[in-house]
Amino acid sequence: MKNRINEAIAKSKARYTEIRLEEKEFSNIMLKGKEIEKISKKLDTGGIVRCLAKNGGWGIASFNNLDELDKQVEIATKCAEAVSSEKIEIGETEPVVLEKFANMKEDFRPLSLKAKMDVLEEYNDIILSGKEVLTSAINYGDRFVKYHFANSEGTYIYDEKPLIDLSIGAITARNGDTQFNSQGDAFSNSGFENVRNQQGFAHLALKNAQNLLDAKPMQGGVYEVVTDQLLSGVFVHEAFGHLSESDFLFDNPSAQEMMTMGRRFGTEILNIADSGVEGEILPGTHIYDDEGIPMQRTQLVKEGVLVGRLHSRETAHKMGEKPTGNARATDYRYPPIVRMRNTFVEPGNSTKEELISEIKDGLYAVGSYGGQTYLGDFSFSASFGYLIKNGKIEQMVKNIMLNGNIFETLSNVTGVGKDFVWHSGGRCGKGQGGLPVGMGAPSLRIKNVLIGGE
Repeated sequence: MKNRINEAIAKSKARYTEIRLEEKEFSNIMLKGKEIEKISKKLDTGGIVRCLAKNGGWGIASFNNLDELDKQVEIATKCAEAVSSEKIEIGETEPVVLEKFANMKEDFRPLSLKAKMDVLEEYNDIILSGKEVLTSAINYGDRFVKYHFANSEGTYIYDEKPLIDLSIGAITARNGDTQFNSQGDAFSNSGFENVRNQQGFAHLALKNAQNLLDAKPMQGGVYEVVTDQLLSGVFVHEAFGHLSESDFLFDNPSAQEMMTMGRRFGTEILNIADSGVEGEILPGTHIYDDEGIPMQRTQLVKEGVLVGRLHSRETAHKMGEKPTGNARATDYRYPPIVRMRNTFVEPGNSTKEELISEIKDGLYAVGSYGGQTYLGDFSFSASFGYLIKNGKIEQMVKNIMLNGNIFETLSNVTGVGKDFVWHSGGRCGKGQGGLPVGMGAPSLRIKNVLIGGE
């Protein structure tokens, strides 16, 4: 395959040419109660060519027949020549030649669907055995990608990328009140060994869904809040990480004004970064991005001050900076755009108990059901929470909505925990659908948070 790709690139008449090919095999199992909602095993193969015309913009061709590489390069070149745009330049980088092979303890590809089902049914039985359980929701997916990337600058990369998703959910009901909780994670660059012995996910999902039936609705107001690691991680990804993506910044003058280098966002205890090299089994961890740029760590906020942003080769050149390894595509159907990898708040020096102990009347918010962001404004739903009274956690509450402005909220961070945790189950939907990403954070204490509730 390497020779075929390089031969096609050598024939290109474009100023710059790159080819990305993917050979994928994946399986999926979904259980709801005692029924199998979905069970499948599929193959998918395809590629994409991107070319820059001598005096213009990008031309793109995506395809499924890998025997037509010369033709697809020609199509992409003609598309580039037909584009009416200013001449696009891309940041410089050193060419690299690399082949990396997967090293799984237990390869999931030879396992039958029945063998995978046997493991999932054990978790399903735990959920269904619980009191007041209406049904379960078990989702499993695996995929193995043989990835090829090459460009006209001499880069060639072959990388094998295994990924597993596991989600175990419980749905409880009482007198018309229905509650749901799910637990799970994603495991990149590793095998089926991570799916076994995960009874803890099932027990925790069941316990939370049962306890939510007894929880009181949250009363709206302004509170001092401690967010758990998952909610902190989702918050920094959604509310801050997207503002750091330079394709969005370059086309948005308002965002550029908000995200001026050197602007202070918080006190010296706040540090935020995005990395493609930390956490071996994180889904945003790879050696190179989809433009062949090393996935180094990029510091975004250092001691409360904005010091960096995320780039592709094109945005780096436009803004006079260096590529950061953040050009990523959901799959071969799409060109790479600026995307996060593993975005995280660095740990601080406080225990969770210390963060809570100083709060007289507040909230400990746990987990995330997602939310919405627009420029600097956000709205997030926590999975549930606990009231804090005089430094102690008390009764469980539900229906919690956190609202605010990212810049005000970051400046209101008064404590950063040392209980850092990675979360691997994230999917970022920017532009192209669900791209696997990682998020990490410790517990955070934030003052003056507007909480929506009853």
